Amino acid sequence: MLTHFQYKPLFENEKIPGWNFSFYYKKQRYSGIYHQTGKIEWTANTPEQDDIESLSRQIHELMLFHVYE
Repeated sequence: MLTHFQYKPLFENEKIPGWNFSFYYKKQRYSGIYHQTGKIEWTANTPEQDDIESLSRQIHELMLFHVYE
């Protein structure tokens, strides 16, 4: 389970889609960019291949809840 999930707009003009996000998973900090299409671009500490699918699903759900509510 990921913890301490945070996100902020990628651009000053918040109407332009794209968000930076970060979280902790297994005591490791991860960050990336969430694009409007739902694509995730990892910018620091790419997760293990076995964890990417699960984490991507969790991030997508969190972004839908927070950004597209």
